[in-house]
Amino acid sequence: MIPGHWHAHRREEDGEVLGYLEPVGGERYRPVTLLGHPVDGPVGEEDARAALDARGLSYLADPWLLSLPGRGEPIAVRILEVGPRRVRVANVDLGYEEADYGHVFVLDVPETGRLRLAGS
Repeated sequence: MIPGHWHAHRREEDGEVLGYLEPVGGERYRPVTLLGHPVDGPVGEEDARAALDARGLSYLADPWLLSLPGRGEPIAVRILEVGPRRVRVANVDLGYEEADYGHVFVLDVPETGRLRLAGS
């Protein structure tokens, strides 16, 4: 669940939530994605908002990898939906035979490191 002290940052044009501002003390915030991944280090509020605006939501369409318990290699997944408490991803890894192609995994937000961008 997104901690209650995080503040949603919305895109000015349409009100879409781009991420959250996590207060870290004083007048400093850590901008985080919808998944709870940090975008930048602690910065002032305007810089945190600018970092989220610059990041946008395009990363949601990128290829992702999901680490699973008991499996050495992560599997390829596609993000289906992100909400304030959960992210749903679908298996798109033809080499992962333990679940059907398209099988949906539901993860808590903030996501704790099991999900990462492919190539990172």
